[in-house]
Amino acid sequence: MSKNTQYRCPWLDTSKPDYVAYHDNEWGVPVYDDQTLFEFITLESAQAGLSWYTILKKREGYRRAFHNFDVKKVALMNEQDINRLMSDDSIVRNHLKIAATINNAKRFIDIQHEFGSFSHYQWQFVGGKPIVNHLDKLSDYPAITDASTAFAKDLKKRGFKFLGPTTVYAHMQACGMVNDHSNNCFRKAEIISKY
Repeated sequence: MSKNTQYRCPWLDTSKPDYVAYHDNEWGVPVYDDQTLFEFITLESAQAGLSWYTILKKREGYRRAFHNFDVKKVALMNEQDINRLMSDDSIVRNHLKIAATINNAKRFIDIQHEFGSFSHYQWQFVGGKPIVNHLDKLSDYPAITDASTAFAKDLKKRGFKFLGPTTVYAHMQACGMVNDHSNNCFRKAEIISKY
């Protein structure tokens, strides 16, 4: 069976090649690298209230605007940077979200200092290994879980912004803390076989 006739998750718009590439290569693959986790958490926080595809199309803009997600460089950004980015149409021009990214970078570094890495902190919310869910149709997908609620509550307590339980669950799905590929999606078993 060729790749383009394989089954994929029911939420995916297969008419968008870049969306398909994201689904096939990244979504749900366990991520342990802090720089990638910072990228994912930044993009999810920017997505709040918008479609994920909108953010995916602006991903390169975010990479340019936020120093390729180098958390130390982002943490040093200031009001002048926020004002400059407010005129950058390659990202979502929302003052609160841009400021939140800089704030979240500082909080991210705090966690790195406390836990040794953000990855170590984050993965504790699923006991250190991916949760595999069994989903057949779109209505089976949860928007929040107990784990995402606990994770979001802890992030909020630590001063993170724009990361409620729904956004955090989307982050958990994206970076493979949960494997939410549908049961008939070809990627579900492929990802499991790698861990």
